[in-house]
Amino acid sequence: MFEPVMMKFLGIGIGETLYMTLLSTFLAYVIGLPLGIVMVVTDKSGIRPRLLLNKVLDVIINILRSVPFLILMIVLIPFTRAIAGTTIGPKAAVVSLVVAAAPFIARLVESSIKEVDYGVIEAAQSMGASPLDIVYKVLLPEAKPSLIVGSAIAVTTILSYSAMAGIIGGGGLGAIAINYGYYRYEVGIMLVTVALLVVIVQIFQETGMRLAKKFDKRF
Repeated sequence: MFEPVMMKFLGIGIGETLYMTLLSTFLAYVIGLPLGIVMVVTDKSGIRPRLLLNKVLDVIINILRSVPFLILMIVLIPFTRAIAGTTIGPKAAVVSLVVAAAPFIARLVESSIKEVDYGVIEAAQSMGASPLDIVYKVLLPEAKPSLIVGSAIAVTTILSYSAMAGIIGGGGLGAIAINYGYYRYEVGIMLVTVALLVVIVQIFQETGMRLAKKFDKRF
């Protein structure tokens, strides 16, 4: 288990896992953050109610969130091949991770923004603030601690998805655990990969919680 070749594989696996997790999180937030904002703004109690648009987005998000990740990866194989040019490896896994994570992040963002005291929004409206100003100068700054906690949750969730991506050749620690641990009955390798994943999760989680506490005005 601790031979140089296996240690090299583990190092590559850690790099691929971080690559998939961080890139997927960034791209998923590019989609999920504005989507979550739109869901709040167009809600019946939002600053610009658009019930039809809100309902359509709500249905799409719920459908994507309802599909198990492994099934979603298989369904997205043609789409993944068209986008990434391949269906195996970390690059291909990122496509499925983004599609799976974006709706989840949209819900996290929506939940965080809805925690903002409506009195603050009314105060901004009474001072003539535009909807765009309310979003960027009121909603997002006030929800920042909750958004950061949500981002820590999102990263750890995407990390767990990336491990599952190893089943269909996604690479990373998940692929090592399956190919070298499970299929070859190497319990030691399996335990090491699990331990590494736990350590990475704890680092992301602790970093997120510390940042949230730093930006929380209540402390």
